[in-house]
Parts: sequence; structure tokens; C-alpha cells
Amino acid sequence: MPIFSTAGSKLSIGAAIDEKNIDFVAADFTSQTWVEIKNLETLGSLGDTSEAINQAIIGESRVKTLKGARTASTMEIVAALDYADAGQLALIAAEKQSSAFAFKLELADKPAAGASPKNSIRYFIAKVMSIVEAYEGANSVVNLTATLGVNSNIVKVAASAT
Repeated sequence: MPIFSTAGSKLSIGAAIDEKNIDFVAADFTSQTWVEIKNLETLGSLGDTSEAINQAIIGESRVKTLKGARTASTMEIVAALDYADAGQLALIAAEKQSSAFAFKLELADKPAAGASPKNSIRYFIAKVMSIVEAYEGANSVVNLTATLGVNSNIVKVAASAT
């Protein structure tokens, strides 16, 4: 797969979704109705990190590090504020709830050839932890910044030629 740009990627929000104590799979997201969040400037990052468990071993004079529980990242997205955008309105409404919501990130990486090429997808659930309006300087666009507390694994669906 050649390298590709973030430009052309899309982030969408779905409905509230129950958290699970096992990993999500793509089929868990098939019944969602997606609303694209428009005017995105940045998408932030996604991924897991293992907590470090450190134990000093006297006989070895060494601290051993073990991998503990995994924690998903916090994703911060920035969009040009648009009071009429259904995706931004859904994001704002989600922040007022304690539920986790389904999210779909579609990357702009579909193959150049194929019968019906498709971009790769990342599915995950997150709680909308904050919504902040940023006003900055005179020559700045008013932005909406949302922090997503990711509460699941990231389900990766590869780009395909069909």
C-alpha cells in the first residue's frame, strides 16, 4: 500500500451504543446510521497503550516492566464551527449524555484500480468528553474542538478493490 494523505478522510458519528467487555468487530456497527461531521481541520490520533507495571527484583538489581491493561487514546478533533451541520450538532448533543457513541473514520486510501474500490474504515466507540469553541485571533476561523474518550478497540477494515 503506498503512502496516502489524511485529506479526503471523513469522520461520522452514529447512535449511542452499549459498551462490551470484549472487543468489537465490524458487524457490531452495521446497524448504525452515520452522520458525517463536516468542516474538519484535524482528526487527532487513535490507538492503544498498555499501562506499565514495574517491579523491582532485588536479586537482579533491575526493575522489570510488564504490560498491564490497555487503554485507548483520547482523540481530539477540530472543525470549523457550523451551526447548521448535522454531524456537529450530533457531536454537541452527545457531549450532554453519559453514553458512548459509535464512530466511523473513513480514510482516503482506496486503490486506484478495481471494480468498486473502497476506502479503509476505522470503527470505535467513544464518549464525547468535551465540546469547546475556539475563537483565536482576528484572522482565524471559529473552531469547534471535541475530545473523544475512546472506550473500545479500534476495528480496522482494510481498503479493497471491490
